[in-house]
Amino acid sequence: MNEGTIRQILLITDGCSNVGENPAAIAALAREQGVAVNVIGVVENDSIGSQGIAEIEAIAQAGGGFSRIVYTKELSKTVQMVTRQAMTQTIYGVVNRELTSLFGEEKEIDDLPPEKRGEVIEVVDDLGETLQLEICIVVDTSASMKHKLATVKESLLDLSISMQARTGDNSFALLTFPGKRKETDKLINWTPKINELTTIFNKLTPGGVTPTGSALRDAIAAFSSRKQRRRWMRDDSFNEESSG
Repeated sequence: MNEGTIRQILLITDGCSNVGENPAAIAALAREQGVAVNVIGVVENDSIGSQGIAEIEAIAQAGGGFSRIVYTKELSKTVQMVTRQAMTQTIYGVVNRELTSLFGEEKEIDDLPPEKRGEVIEVVDDLGETLQLEICIVVDTSASMKHKLATVKESLLDLSISMQARTGDNSFALLTFPGKRKETDKLINWTPKINELTTIFNKLTPGGVTPTGSALRDAIAAFSSRKQRRRWMRDDSFNEESSG
C-alpha cells in the first residue's frame, strides 16, 4: 500500500482464456507489485463451466484478491461488495505486518485483546474510507459477453457512484479485451469518474479470442505508467520551486 494508496485490478469475465500468457501467473506478478486482483465470473442462462471456475479462482488466489461467480442480475451488488472486501483485506494485511514487526513474532488483529482489537478495527474502517483508491477495471468483451455488457456497464456506474461517498480520492481506468487491433484496448485512462462508460460501452463490438493474461499484464502497466507520471509531476514541481 505504497504512498497510502489501495490498488486493485477488477477483472470481469465469463470464460476461460484461450490465447497468450497464463493469467494466474500474471496475477501473481501484480500481487508482487502491490496490486490485488479480484475476479468476477458472470453467468447468464448458461453455465460458466468447471474449467472457467477453476481459472477464476486461480487468478484471484494468485493475485491476493477475491473471486465470485454471479448471475448478471446480481452483478452490481457483487462488484461493490468485492471492491470493499478487497480494500479491507489490503488494509488488514498492512496492519498485521505492522503488528508482527512490533511484537517480533507473527501477529494478527485477532490476536489482540478485545479492547485493543476494537480500536484497530475502527482504524481499519476509517482507512477504508480515507485512503486513495485506484481500480483498473478489465472487461472481457469476447463474443459470449455480448448480452452481458449492458449489465456490466450499469454495475460499473453504480460502483462509481457508491465510491463517491468515500472521503478518499478514487481513480478508475478501463481496459477491454480482446482489442480491435491488439490484445487489449484502453478505453478510459485514469479518471475520478467513469461516466464515460455510458457512451463507450454502446460502441463496443464483442467478439474474438480471450487473452486474459495479456489483459492483466496491460493493467499492471497502467499502474506503472501512472506511478511514473506522478513521479515526473513531483520532479517538475520540485524543479519549479528550486528555480523560483
